[in-house]
Amino acid sequence: MTLISRDSDRQSQNFREISCKHRCTPLTYPPNPKNFVEVSTQNESDVPSHPDSFVCKSESLLENDRLVILCVDDELMILNSLKRELELAFQEHYLIEIAQSGEEALEVFEDLIEEDRELALIISDCVMPRMRGDKLLQRIHEISPQTIKIMLTGQADIEAISHAINHANLYRYLSKPWHSLDLKLTIQEAIDCFIKKRKLSDRNEQLRSINEQLEKQLKIRAQTIEILSEREQTLDRLNYAYQRFVPNRFLQYLQKDSIIDVELGDRIEQKMSVLCADIRNFTAFSEQMSPEDNFKFINAYLSRMEPAILDRHGFIDKYIGDGIMAMFDRRAENAVKSGIEMLQTLKKYNQTRKKVDRQPISIGIGIDTGNVLLGTVGSRSRIDSAAIGEVVSCANRLEQLTKYYRLSLLISQETLSNLENSLTNQIRKIDRVRVNSQSPWQWIFEVFDADVSELRQRKLDTKSEFERAVSCYHQKQFSEARKRFQACWRHNPKDTVVRLYLQRTQQQIKVG
Repeated sequence: MTLISRDSDRQSQNFREISCKHRCTPLTYPPNPKNFVEVSTQNESDVPSHPDSFVCKSESLLENDRLVILCVDDELMILNSLKRELELAFQEHYLIEIAQSGEEALEVFEDLIEEDRELALIISDCVMPRMRGDKLLQRIHEISPQTIKIMLTGQADIEAISHAINHANLYRYLSKPWHSLDLKLTIQEAIDCFIKKRKLSDRNEQLRSINEQLEKQLKIRAQTIEILSEREQTLDRLNYAYQRFVPNRFLQYLQKDSIIDVELGDRIEQKMSVLCADIRNFTAFSEQMSPEDNFKFINAYLSRMEPAILDRHGFIDKYIGDGIMAMFDRRAENAVKSGIEMLQTLKKYNQTRKKVDRQPISIGIGIDTGNVLLGTVGSRSRIDSAAIGEVVSCANRLEQLTKYYRLSLLISQETLSNLENSLTNQIRKIDRVRVNSQSPWQWIFEVFDADVSELRQRKLDTKSEFERAVSCYHQKQFSEARKRFQACWRHNPKDTVVRLYLQRTQQQIKVG
């Protein structure tokens, strides 16, 4: 059996041409079962077994078929010997290239780059003409720092070795003549190291790429979250804005989760107490102010009235100029107490106005209780919430009657009957009226809890006598009614309703 070298008969004058010709088509040697690289001849007994036979146990050919080992030496005999040993051990897995000088090695390296092959290992002689081995390894390192560099030297040139270590990351140096097994083991170890580093580098690159993708995704996600957060904040602001136009309680009555779900014609019937409030003589009052001051005044007034309604589980259905219409769905007491608190708040507001020489204001409040139809009205392009029913008309009518009787708070008989404990409030019967020509007659009542203390006490003192006088009047006992009203007037000359009834009884007596 004979070892084959594809360049054993190559001469130095045509060495470079043959090397380039066979670089990309290396000879292959079919391995025996023990993975030795050898070829059978006519007489196997002519070739003795090699004491340093070596098996390459590297990565798979598919992974390393682009890897190259480059041998550099200016002595052709040594170069061929080195090449032959490496081919026997490694050619099945790696391409073995050779060069006789540093310049030629750089040319081979450039060709490998063009052929998209990777120089895994270079083993170079140290002392060579024109370019020393340590300089060559430095040049290779500058271009391909991952390539493993081994120096093969017959002289222990400490300076060259030190230079290669510092500037070329020298892996190891071997002395000439080399020990075959040591050479192969060193190269195998070096290549394994190269492959592991390459795999680690590939994995690091993959991780870096994954990290970049993750960072991009995180950045995109962060931007998306920020956008969604901004949109959510915008939606919250929009919802809050919508709630100021359409109360959330109104949506709850219609069993709608959002204003988006509301459609024209949605409606529901609900028993409620309706409160209507309005500023007395606002038209004449507003004529004394500029438009800007008018808006400031109305907003200041309404913002003070709102808490008294919300704190009693009511909601404001709408503002009508200086007027307020509020709804209460739980107990009639809430509407009545809300009206009382509005009047008490107004007292404090007037005290503030007096300090800056502003005219005090007065309001009238009417409350009725009954079934109300809540829903939406309008057209396709414009809808609004609405409360429709006799209750709304009655509450508005009671508010207007406060001007006639010069009182602050009137409630209907239906509201009074729905109070769980009417004795907790200071209430007296005022008159029997009709809201409109088709509605039945009903009693209306004054709630005077918010009156000044002296007036309130005098109304309490005369309450029984006053209500008997009102009953006599409606029973057409005008003389008896006048007598009783006169008694109330003597005790409480500031009672505007008593004065009104005295005028009415006098007229009825004259008519006879």
